[in-house]
Amino acid sequence: MSEYLFLVPLLPFIGFLINGLLLGRLPRPVVSFIACASVGLSFVIALLLFFDLKAMPADMRLIEQTLFTWIPAGSFHANIAYMLDPLSAVMILVVSGVGFVIHIYSVGYMHHDPCFGRYFTYMNLFTFAMLTLVLADNFLLMFVGWEGVGLCSYLLIGFWYEKKSAADAGKKAFIVNRIGDFGFLIGMFIIFWQIGSLDFQTVMAEAPHVFIAGGGLITAVCLLLFMGATGKSAQIPLFVWLPDAMEGPTPVSALIHAATMVTAGVYMIVRTNVLYMMAPDAMLVVAIIGVATAFFAATIGLAQNDIKRVLAYSTVSQLGYMFLACGVGAFTAGIFHLMTHAFFKALLFLGAGSVIHGMSNEQDMRYMGGLKKYMPITFWTMLIATLAISGIPGFSGFFSKDEILWKSFSSQFGHPVFWVLGVITAGLTAFYMFRLINMTFFGKGRMDDKTRKHLHEAPRSMTVPLIVLAVLSVVGGYVGLPHVFFGATNYFEHWMAPVLSGGQAASHALASGGGDTGTELGLMAASVLLVLIAIYFAYLLYNKSPERATSLREKLSGMHKMIVNKYYVDEIYGATIVRPLVYFSLFLWKVVDVVVIDGFINGLAGAYSDVSGYLRTSQTGRVRSYATVFVVGVVIVTAYFLFG
Repeated sequence: MSEYLFLVPLLPFIGFLINGLLLGRLPRPVVSFIACASVGLSFVIALLLFFDLKAMPADMRLIEQTLFTWIPAGSFHANIAYMLDPLSAVMILVVSGVGFVIHIYSVGYMHHDPCFGRYFTYMNLFTFAMLTLVLADNFLLMFVGWEGVGLCSYLLIGFWYEKKSAADAGKKAFIVNRIGDFGFLIGMFIIFWQIGSLDFQTVMAEAPHVFIAGGGLITAVCLLLFMGATGKSAQIPLFVWLPDAMEGPTPVSALIHAATMVTAGVYMIVRTNVLYMMAPDAMLVVAIIGVATAFFAATIGLAQNDIKRVLAYSTVSQLGYMFLACGVGAFTAGIFHLMTHAFFKALLFLGAGSVIHGMSNEQDMRYMGGLKKYMPITFWTMLIATLAISGIPGFSGFFSKDEILWKSFSSQFGHPVFWVLGVITAGLTAFYMFRLINMTFFGKGRMDDKTRKHLHEAPRSMTVPLIVLAVLSVVGGYVGLPHVFFGATNYFEHWMAPVLSGGQAASHALASGGGDTGTELGLMAASVLLVLIAIYFAYLLYNKSPERATSLREKLSGMHKMIVNKYYVDEIYGATIVRPLVYFSLFLWKVVDVVVIDGFINGLAGAYSDVSGYLRTSQTGRVRSYATVFVVGVVIVTAYFLFG
């Protein structure tokens, strides 16, 4: 199957071309079939390639395919080439598998949208770009996919561009990501300058010989690459675009948050783990930013009322966990959580879409309530996803999140402060997620009578994907059972080992120091206990005694207002960065350009015009006048020579 690797990204691209070139000419069933089948076939091929890879010896699990030379320039060559190893195998299964489920769901969700064909065209292009990103065997091709997902996010977030808020959100995502991408480019230039190649295998093999471990240059490279990751994966300070991305259709939110764009930054850091292991200061920055983002975003999620915005901030928070894992050297745990998060976060967003669909496009949880009896499948599947993201034992999120918390405590790069903030964040996550469940599905219905009459469960094209993702949200974590569970084998850890630190799993070895079984079990129990307490308080405040929540909100009105307004981060950015740049741009336009530059050029042209106007009057066309001037000139010249 190795010769068919190129089909994994190519098939969604073919779907994009067919639906794009024939936009408006194909019936909707044909459009949806082409879009879904292209991604579905891509997943099937990815699965077959995974089994081929699995059959190889662990230290030889690598499939490469070069299609053609893209940029030949002297000794430098950049190829359109793909590389499949254990890391990229996990990613293509997640991207194509979860993406396929989201495509199926979209058929029902977008059924009545007048731009049905355009939607699936963009979705196929999005999938192609992400698959290109994770399969690329060099930085340059990765950057093509990197920018591709940025373009597609702009197109899909602003899909309903007739709404100003959607158009603005698309532009915001695009501009914020350009800031991060600038850092990524500079980091890539330094790598090329020092090593002379952008191929991953060459760079990872040569980096230990070219860069000084712990030196300023390798630290700068890693921080610049991380700058790109903070944009794509919405970390402090470039997280502000992701909540606004909710302006796009809900399946788009699921695709962005679960399987494509926001996971790109985490993947890139794990792919370049050799570089980061040489830059401990950069890893510390990654860990601090990750845990700070996880905690900060979780606090904002506590008071949001839009069901999709709650999930958006939960994504920012969960991505923070993944970066925390990478920052303490637990790269396997970061990718493991990326995978499990893809299952339950896609389910949460699609479940929210089902709720919005049944509620006639209402997204405010304050106008919901009592939906359990109207939408039983949506309720039970969302409950499973909520248990998973909360870290309840037995569900996928528990295994991956606990692995991150343990490594943040026990790793030589970790620190107890990381664990404390991570556990508090887990409690906050459980609280706001069960707040969402209680406000949406329990209690008295708060919707108007017209909405109540139209309440209904979603069609099968939407509920079947929910059920599939619910199953994965339960069983997905069992491939990574921790060793503390009766000496269980962590299959995911063994699968990822050849990728880490040049195939020697050195990064894992460095990240596994300290701690013992008793300590690990104790920390695990403390985390679960805090989560259960948070779930109880959410039940108490938003189900059993809602008046207590109202009273508490009134007592803490100042803090509540600050959290609801997201700590005024957008306003601060607007006042300190956006508006000054706008005013400076206006100054350059209206003063420097119009007054100074245009004024000088126009003034010079006017002066020449005036001078030429005066000179033109001397050209009368009369021979007598010209003769007179000639004679006068002769007299003056003669006088000069005779008497001068």
